[in-house]
Amino acid sequence: MQRPEAWPRPHLGVGAAAVQAGGPEPPAGAGEPTGPRLQEPSLYTIKAVFILDNDGHRLLAKYYDDTFPSMKEQVAFEKNVFNKTNRTDSEIAFFGGMTIVYKSSIDLFLYVVGSSHENELMLMSVLTCLFESLVHVLSSSWPRGGSGAASAFRKNVEKRWLLENMDGAFLVLDEIVDGGFFSLPRNKLNGHY
Repeated sequence: MQRPEAWPRPHLGVGAAAVQAGGPEPPAGAGEPTGPRLQEPSLYTIKAVFILDNDGHRLLAKYYDDTFPSMKEQVAFEKNVFNKTNRTDSEIAFFGGMTIVYKSSIDLFLYVVGSSHENELMLMSVLTCLFESLVHVLSSSWPRGGSGAASAFRKNVEKRWLLENMDGAFLVLDEIVDGGFFSLPRNKLNGHY
């Protein structure tokens, strides 16, 4: 990367630099592209994260923008998403102008929502990180023992364990997503906890 003082500077006879120097103003529309405009880049990559039970009821939800400002709109959106996704085996859905990645685990459905222009792989990495972190954090409170159902659930998240450890679940979510940004430190992305 170049140092800021090495970046190209505008010539005094052109554009805004000419106006500042007392020169003529450029004609309207000069210097602007004539083709279709690209959407402004945004760092807000995640619109919402929510976890529903197998009946479509909200267990945990966080929204990071004003797409659904009221609780009523959020619950209606979650119900519509659940109705569209609960009987399919895919992992990605496009609904209401948004990209939704999801995963089911025993009696839960985990969802990560982004804009329609968002990279599905990035959203999927957030979902995978959320799921694996929940398994890791919640497994510390699961019953010990090498046999039976308890050891089978250690690779999944279950509604009962989520409800009993909701504070840990919110902590995991807040560590992974910070105001709509995927904020996991680099060493955690490489699998080093």
